[in-house]
Amino acid sequence: MAVADGERIMVFKDMGLVSQVFNEATLTSLTGSIAIGHTRYSTTGASQWENAQPTFRTTAYGDIAVAHNGNITNTAELGAWLASTNPGQKVPEKRRMDSSSDTAILTALLASRPGPVGEAAMEVLPHLKGAFSLVLLTRDRLYAARDSHGMRPLCLGALEGGWVVASESAALDIVGAKYLRDVEPGEFVTIDSGGITSQRFASPDRHECVFEYVYLSRPDTVLDGRLVHNIRVKIGKMLAREQPAEADMVIPVPDSGTPAAIGYAAQSGIPYGQGLVKNAYVGRTFIQPSQSLRQLGIRLKLNPLKRVVEGKRLVVVDDSIVRGNTQRQVVAMLRGAGAAEVHVRISSPPVLWPCFFGIDFADPGELIARGKSFDQISSLIGADSLGYVSLASLISATHVDKHNLCKACFDGRYAVAVPETDARQFGLGPDRTGHAH
Repeated sequence: MAVADGERIMVFKDMGLVSQVFNEATLTSLTGSIAIGHTRYSTTGASQWENAQPTFRTTAYGDIAVAHNGNITNTAELGAWLASTNPGQKVPEKRRMDSSSDTAILTALLASRPGPVGEAAMEVLPHLKGAFSLVLLTRDRLYAARDSHGMRPLCLGALEGGWVVASESAALDIVGAKYLRDVEPGEFVTIDSGGITSQRFASPDRHECVFEYVYLSRPDTVLDGRLVHNIRVKIGKMLAREQPAEADMVIPVPDSGTPAAIGYAAQSGIPYGQGLVKNAYVGRTFIQPSQSLRQLGIRLKLNPLKRVVEGKRLVVVDDSIVRGNTQRQVVAMLRGAGAAEVHVRISSPPVLWPCFFGIDFADPGELIARGKSFDQISSLIGADSLGYVSLASLISATHVDKHNLCKACFDGRYAVAVPETDARQFGLGPDRTGHAH
C-alpha cells in the first residue's frame, strides 16, 4: 500500500498474502487521505520484494507511487526512450533481478518527464502498448488510467466524502462504495479535493479479455453491466446442451467451476451436488511458479467427499484446462474415493495459445491442449470423457460483440499487437500478431 497525507507518501509492502503482510500496527501507521493498494501475481518480472507494487519514485514535482494490472509489451522501446532522455539514470530492466517488472519502467518514465505527474502521464500513456489498468498516487491526487483496448477491468465508485477506483466492482461493494461507471478505454481520470476530471489519451479500440468472464473476475463482479456469476451459469447451460453426459450427479471444481456447474445441472436435469471440499486458505494453483508447487497446491486445496461420490457417475465441471494439473489430480482423487465414472466438462474452449497481456500461461509447451485431440487430453487426465464449450457459445454468453473481445488464448488471433521477440519465440506468423482479426 502507498498512502499520502498531503505532504508525503509512505509505502509499505512485502511478500505474502495480505493477511500476512498487514496487521493492525502497520495499518495504524499508514495515515493519510489518499491510498492505493495492490496484490501481485507475477507474469512479467520475478516474484520478489523488489517487484512488489506499488512502485515508488521521487520527481522534481513530488513523489509518485504506481500500481498496475496487466502487462506492458513494449518495455524495450520504453527503456530506450528513458535512456535517451536521461542518460545518467539507471534504466529498469525486465530481465535484471533488481527491477524486472514493466511497472518499474513505467514509473521511471513518469518520474523522468518535465512537468507535474498529470502532464507526464498524458505524455507517456499514449506510448504504452499491451494491457494496463493503472492507479497513480501523488501527495494530493489520485489518478487512474485504462488502456485503449480496455483489456483489464477498471471501475469508479463513490464513498461518503470520497471516491474509489478498483479493478473489480466487487471491491466497491466490500468497502460500501456505490458503483458509478467503468473507466473507459483510453481514459485518464484525475481525483483531487475538487472532485473528478477526465481526459482522453487515446481513442477507444475495445478488445476486452474474454478470460475475465471465464475465470479471472470474481463471480460477484459486474462487467459491462452484467453479473459475472450469471454469465458463467449461462455458459454452463450451453455446455450441457453441447456436451451432454449420462451421469448421476454434477459437481464443480470449487470455486471457479461452481456457477457453470449450477447451469449444467439446471439444463441437463442431473442433480447438482458438492463432491469436493475446498481449503479456503490455499490460493490459485495455476499461478504457482513451478510444476511441483502447483501439484502440491492442488492436493492441499481440494479433498473429495467420499460418501457423496462413491459409486456415482459424475460430471465434473471446471472453468478451464491450462496445464492439466488440477483436472488430472481431481479425477484421480474422485476415482480413489470410489466414483464409478468421471466425465469432465469445461466451460471454456481449449487454451491453445500464449497470453502476453497479463495471464500466466505464456509457454505453449505447457498447454495440455496444444496439438492434442479431446480424446488424447481425456486420456491424459484420466477421465471417461471430456467436453469443452464452443468459442461461439462463450462469446454469445458474454453479450459482448466478438470484435470487441480478445480471445487469442483460444483462437490465436491477437487483436493487440504482440512484440516481435515474443512472436518469434512462440512461432506466431504475421496473421496472428496484428490488429482487428
